[in-house]
Parts: sequence; C-alpha cells; structure tokens
Amino acid sequence: MKIIKSFFCFISFAVLFNPMAEASKAHHHEFIVGGLQHGVRQMRTGWADGPEFVTQCPIRPGSSYIYRFTIQGQEGTLWWHAHSSWLRATVYGSLLVLPSAGSSHPFPTPHRNVPLLLGEWWDANPVDVLGESIRTGAAPNISDAYTIDGQPGDLYKCSSQVPINVGETILLRVINSALNQPLFFTVANHKFTVVGADASYLKPFTTNVIVLGPGQTTDALITGDQPPNRYYMAARAYQSAQNVPFGNTTTTAILQYKSAPCCIGGAKKGISIKPIMPLLPAYNDTNTVTRFSQSFKSLRKAEVPTELDENLFITIGLGLNNCPKNFRSRRCQGLNGTRFTASMNNVSFALPSNYSLLQAHHHSIHGVFTTDFPAKPPVKFDYTGSNISRSLYQPDRGTKLYKLKYGSRVQIVLQDTGIVTPENHPIHLHGYDFYIVAEGFGNFNPKKDTAKFNLEDPPLRNTVGVPVNGWAVIRFVADNPGVWIMHCHLDAHISWGLAMAFLVENGKGLLETIEEPPADLPVC
Repeated sequence: MKIIKSFFCFISFAVLFNPMAEASKAHHHEFIVGGLQHGVRQMRTGWADGPEFVTQCPIRPGSSYIYRFTIQGQEGTLWWHAHSSWLRATVYGSLLVLPSAGSSHPFPTPHRNVPLLLGEWWDANPVDVLGESIRTGAAPNISDAYTIDGQPGDLYKCSSQVPINVGETILLRVINSALNQPLFFTVANHKFTVVGADASYLKPFTTNVIVLGPGQTTDALITGDQPPNRYYMAARAYQSAQNVPFGNTTTTAILQYKSAPCCIGGAKKGISIKPIMPLLPAYNDTNTVTRFSQSFKSLRKAEVPTELDENLFITIGLGLNNCPKNFRSRRCQGLNGTRFTASMNNVSFALPSNYSLLQAHHHSIHGVFTTDFPAKPPVKFDYTGSNISRSLYQPDRGTKLYKLKYGSRVQIVLQDTGIVTPENHPIHLHGYDFYIVAEGFGNFNPKKDTAKFNLEDPPLRNTVGVPVNGWAVIRFVADNPGVWIMHCHLDAHISWGLAMAFLVENGKGLLETIEEPPADLPVC
C-alpha cells in the first residue's frame, strides 16, 4: 500500500494498490483511517466494512482502528469514506486498484491516472445540518456548493487544474462522493471512452456525459485531441424528484493543455484566457441518464446466476410520519405538519445503539435485531401511480434483517414508489458486487419484463441507480458470510431509514466462515 498524492483539501487522499501477480488477485492490506472502504469485495472480513452499528461501533474521539481487508478479483476505482452521521461530507478519498504485476489494462495503457472526486460543501458543520433535520423532521438544508477534488471551481472563485499534453491519453477515475445528489460530469469539446465502473471492466463505449449517483465510480479515457487551450470540466445536479429543493450550481475544474497560451498579451501583463464552457444536460434530463446506464455491458461473458434460491421484491421510497402527540409543531416541519421518513418494503430501518448487528449475530446476542424483513411489500399497490393511499405513507420502524443461506443465488427487484415523490435512488450493497440484469420504468411486470433480462454480459456494480418511477433487477450469489447493509446512498434517505440488511449465514469449513473479530474492534 502506498499513499501517492493528496487530492482533497480536507481529510482525503488517494491510495494506490499495485498487487503482486496472483491468479486470484487477492491482496491483503492494513488501512488506518477514520472511514472505511466503499465497494471492496472483501471476503469474511465484515469487521472491516465500517458502517456504524452495522459491522462495528463508531471509533471514539482520540481512538483508532486498523481496517484489515483483502481486495479480491477487483481492478479499477473504488473509494473510502466515513459511515457515521454526515462525516463523509469531508472524510473520503479514492482507492485505485491496478492490474497485477505482469498484466495490464484491457485497453491501451494511459499516460496517467487522474482521480477526480466530486463532492458537496456546506458553509456549516454537516453534522449540525443533519441534526437540525432530525430534530425538526424536515428535509436537511441543501449544500452550498459542489466540488471537484475539494474545490468548488472558479465559478465560485476557486478552481483546480488537470494538465494534459496534445496526443496524451489520461484515465479519469471519477467518483461521486456527494452526499445527496446524482451528478452529470463532462469536459468541454472532449469525449470520454468509458472502460470501467465500480472496479469492474466494461465493453468500451463513447459518451459526452458521465452520470454518477452518490457512491458510484466511472473509469473513462480522455485524449488531448483538441486545439491547445483551457477547457472546463464541469459537474452539476441530476434532479429526478419533482418540487424538491436542490443545489442548482455548477462546479468546475480546468483541463489545461500544457502548450496552451495562458494569457492575452503575455503571462506578466496579460489577462488569463477564459476556459471554454461545456454544454450540460438539463437538471431533469432522465433520457440522458437512461442512455448512459443502458450502455453498460460487462467486458466478458458474465457468471450470472440463472437458477434462483431467493427472489425478493423490495419497494423503496420516502414516507411521512404523523406528528407524535407529545411533539411541538416545530419538531414536525415535514409536509403538512409531519416528519419525513423512508423505508424498504414499508420497514424504516433503525440502527441499534449498544451493539453492532455483526457483533450481535456473531456472539448470539438476542434482542438486537429480528430476521423477519419481508421478501415482498406487505401491501401490493400501484407503486408508480399518482393516487397512492395515504395509509401507505407511514412505515413501520424496526431493525429487521433478511437471512440468506451461504451460497444462495439471489435476485432482487428494486421498485421505486411515488410515495411523497418518485426519485432516482442509488442503492448500494455492502460486501458484494451484483449484476444489473435489467432496468425500466413503471411497475415491474414479471410476465413481460423478464424478457428484457441480460444474462449474457450485464454490468457488475456495487451501486445501482434505480430509475425514477421505475425499477432495477440485480443478481448475486450470497458467498460472503456476515451482516451486510443495503441502503440508499443519498445520505438524507439513509438517515430516514431507507435501508435493510442481509444476514448471510456461515457455510462449511473455515473458508466459508466469518473471521473472528479483531482485538482492536471499537466498543460501544
């Protein structure tokens, strides 16, 4: 493990893994940070996954914890971030996994790797922003700026630059680290060749715009094939929810050709040449999002489970809790005097506070959780319709897990709902990569929509953007024992309970059993 460069001006850095040659591509590392890895396919080491009260208790101020994990079968761009409150607003960075020694990328070797971390910034303590939302029951305040590598860009009087030579090809490793906003990303007058996402290779395709939900990564080649000049790299919101406030600003960096003239009249007395600005999609351009996501195909034939042991149907969406009788009106500032909530299959996920879920499972501590998360919604309704009964707006609250036998072949239909408002939800599953075999709009119809399934070369991801007013279908094999949370990566939504967790039982023998907890595991 080697720290190669600081890319983020707060607490973030890039870590570059250059593994030794092994057929399994399994490599062991120790990682000391106040956060955790996102999307690492780590086997049997859930103690290093990191979500507070899921796999560990929070790291106390002044304490430390060593994350020991194995990177297995992944190449490309991952990242790490805090998973406590809204600390990941500033605690995050990139993890770059290079090909094993003696092998190479399945595309022409780029001249350089350039991680780009897209983020959000509040002119306030983000933990306080969340705390105020929880206290009042209202939606949290939107961010004051978006950022690229920690800088909002010179549209806000502050910018960063990425140098490039004429004829040079660089690999941009773009990460959406923002808390609550999917983002469009583009570079003026340049095209991307997308070659990977979430540390998995793709069949290359060309695009002018990259779309990333929070938690997603995209690897894209860009070539210096334009006249030497200064070109804006720009990102701004994709907003799929109607009548919901969002940050409508644009963050920029500059793609700077090294041979470009910097100034009019000379560097000493001239005026800096203004960079060329790209065209960005409209904020609600779902068509561009759909075209982009449907371009993803695995590089080779995928090992998709074709026979299933578990077939889950999970609705995802927002909700409104009635104001408790003992609450004053200032604590119920959601719609019509309510408090915002969210749920999966009408269960709003509640984290424990005395033990982590993994500790409770591993040590057989009773009373911390139950294993009765429903495999389908308790009430069937017109999920994307406009006349949803108000009785469905208030979910049950509980710490309910879904138990999977080791080796189970699992399919999950993730269905967006119109409760409060439909929205594109980036759903992230810890401990696993999964195949996205199909997505579409409206209510999922098993009789018709299964014909759309791609079981040949679907993309392998760890975060799927469930389309607004639509659905996505994912498949994976439950071969990683432990407790693994699946949640919306819009942090406002996870704080409202848009999550659930899988309890994957041990299999047979040591290599199918979760490791013992480390001695320095944080205590509650």
